[in-house]
Amino acid sequence: MSKVCDLTGKKALKGNHVSHSNIKTKRRFYPNLHTKRFYIPEEDRWITLKVSTSALRTINKKGISACLKEFEKNGTI
Repeated sequence: MSKVCDLTGKKALKGNHVSHSNIKTKRRFYPNLHTKRFYIPEEDRWITLKVSTSALRTINKKGISACLKEFEKNGTI
């Protein structure tokens, strides 16, 4: 199960843990993802997406249908 947003394409970034003595060890910064079901009234069906919280806010603002069309047009879907 990959940790990538289905709509925006956000994924994990690499970085370092830096200790008090300035020793650096590798770590990963994961996106804030949630599995969520959305109802699409035009198609009369439910879809399950793994979306980031920023994508959820966009869906709440514009609606799922408009967001799917926009993200499909941009090529992220």
